Amino acid sequence: MRGEPSCPKCGGRVRAPGLFSDSWQCDVHGTVHPVQPVIPPSVDALNVVVHRTRVPVWMPWPLPVGWLFTGVACAGDDRTGGRATAVACTGPGPLGGMGELILVAEELGVGLGARYAGMDGPDPGPYMDVGKPAQAKVLAAGRPTPLWHVSGAPEDRAVFAGEALGMWLWAVVWPEQSGLLMYDELVLADLREAGAEVELVPCGALSPRLLQP
Repeated sequence: MRGEPSCPKCGGRVRAPGLFSDSWQCDVHGTVHPVQPVIPPSVDALNVVVHRTRVPVWMPWPLPVGWLFTGVACAGDDRTGGRATAVACTGPGPLGGMGELILVAEELGVGLGARYAGMDGPDPGPYMDVGKPAQAKVLAAGRPTPLWHVSGAPEDRAVFAGEALGMWLWAVVWPEQSGLLMYDELVLADLREAGAEVELVPCGALSPRLLQP
C-alpha cells in the first residue's frame, strides 16, 4: 500500500480517473474507492484521516493497558471523501504474546474489511449467522453494538463484524486466540468526535498487517 493508491479488495494497482472514466479502476474489481498510501503512525496521520473521512474512525478508548496505536488506512479520495477506515492497535494478548487488532468501518461494498479478514468480500453479511446471539459486544460511540463471528477466515486470525452508525464494523484480531479481547466489551470511540483527545493517543511502530494482511 505504501507509495501509491491501491485496490481495497486485492491491494493491486488502480488507475486514476481520466478521459474515459470519472472513477478509480482496478483491472480485477472495476470501480473502487482507492486505499491511500499508509504513512507511519502519528497524531498527524490520524488527523489527516479524521478530517478526510465520511465514515467512523474507530479506536478502543481508552486503549487496553500496554496497547498502542500502530497505523491507519483510508479508502477514498479527496473528491469523494473517505469511504472506509482501518485503525491498527498492538499490545499484550490476553493469553500472552503480542496481539494485533484492526478495526474497519466502511460503507457497503467497499471491501477493505474483507481484505484484512482474508476473505472473499466485499461484505460480511453472508458469513454471519445473525439468527444466533452475537458472540461479542462493544460499546461504539456510546451504543451497545453486537458483533458476530465471521466464518471462513484464515485460521491465524479471529474476525467479528456488525453494524455501527449505519456502516459495517469489522474487528480482525491476530493471533486467533487473541480474539478473547473482543469478549471484554471494548469501548470504541469515533475519533471524528474526539477533538483534542486525539493528541493523547500513544503511538507505536507501523503494523505490517496494514500493509500485508
